Amino acid sequence: MRLKQLSSKEVIDIKEGKKLGVLGQADLTINPESGEILSLIILNKGLFHSRGEIVIDWNHVEIIGEDTILINS
Repeated sequence: MRLKQLSSKEVIDIKEGKKLGVLGQADLTINPESGEILSLIILNKGLFHSRGEIVIDWNHVEIIGEDTILINS
């Protein structure tokens, strides 16, 4: 899966049972020595300004489905 394919997926926290939002833009933190993905960074942008970011440890990602990413935080 390419990073670009993550951009339209809805993120749901299964532990809290709540929707965190739909990925607009995303970035990854990668360990440069091993190439291992460490975290997924979701950039929340509004129409006129940035609303911050959500950093999700890659170990909390349970399932990446066709339309949804389920996390267990």
